[in-house]
Amino acid sequence: MPLSWKMPEYKDDAGYLRTSDYNYELPKELIAQDPLEDRSSSRLMVIDRAGGTIEHRHFYDILDYIDAGDTLILNDTRVIPARLLGVREPSGGQAEILLLKRVDADRWECLVRPGKRLKEGASVVFGDGLLKARIESVLPDGNRIVSFAYEGIFEEVLDKLGEMPLPPYITHKLQDPGRYQTVYARYDGSAAAPTAGLHFTPQLLKDAESKGINIGYVTLHVGLGTFRPVQVEDVTKHKMHSEWYRVSESCADLINATRESGHRVICVGTTSCRTVESAADDNGRMKPVSGDTSIFIYPGYRFKVMDGLITNFHLPESTLLMLVSAFAGREKILSAYKEAVDLRYRFFSFGDAMLIL
Repeated sequence: MPLSWKMPEYKDDAGYLRTSDYNYELPKELIAQDPLEDRSSSRLMVIDRAGGTIEHRHFYDILDYIDAGDTLILNDTRVIPARLLGVREPSGGQAEILLLKRVDADRWECLVRPGKRLKEGASVVFGDGLLKARIESVLPDGNRIVSFAYEGIFEEVLDKLGEMPLPPYITHKLQDPGRYQTVYARYDGSAAAPTAGLHFTPQLLKDAESKGINIGYVTLHVGLGTFRPVQVEDVTKHKMHSEWYRVSESCADLINATRESGHRVICVGTTSCRTVESAADDNGRMKPVSGDTSIFIYPGYRFKVMDGLITNFHLPESTLLMLVSAFAGREKILSAYKEAVDLRYRFFSFGDAMLIL
């Protein structure tokens, strides 16, 4: 049964539960269009929640702030080449199908274009017939359930025909698709990268383990709902998208042991945060679990597991900005974002990073 949380309808101390309370001015040129040559050379803003201080470092300095015995939680999902370009049968008109979420072996929930032409029963062909799609049904939100026919292994066919679905604010062509994957990506299923993890290099992970920092892996397959704008002014009325996640027994045990020993659990990215908070009971005790979560974290939420967060800079009025504000405080975050703009930080998926402790 899908796991879903509806936040209680109370306000934080300042009462910031309007979507417009999470807006800020961002010059377009600060939206990073290309990844840096060295993943770990991005800038790093470090926010101390208790002291209210801000430091400016580089990501390769991040281990200075993480102690032996602390645990980093990373999302090991892998972005699939989920964008498929084909032709409609029998008209020959162009069509685009974007894979969002696997329903079963050969059926996916998808976004399609053009929506008016791709109604129930419509067919699309890709790669001269290497892959065929049929629209089975139209969901209430406009997404489609699509069945695919092919020979061989679906993932291999997808690798041949699909493209990496970059966020809409990135207009440059990505020269190396591997740069939109974390170095520890393992399990296929995401339509977008868990971008906070893009800053890590194999050497940085090795250095973390040498320092005595624990590393645990969870899986949450990121959907394009992460880019969907909040379209209601009352934050509590927003319907959060659902995503599949998994926490293994070994990772649950690691997090429990970390907390019992008095050390910190630091999540790499909002997806890791949403995963551990979904899997914990009211006392913060972790258990192995898999399923769908639509947890929506905004100011007023009481964190059960997470003690620190590594994250990128998020879109105005987004659920991700609300999550970060729930952890560090809205006014503190928006002040930090203004400072980042003034200092010409790079924003969004290929941008710079923030560490909140």
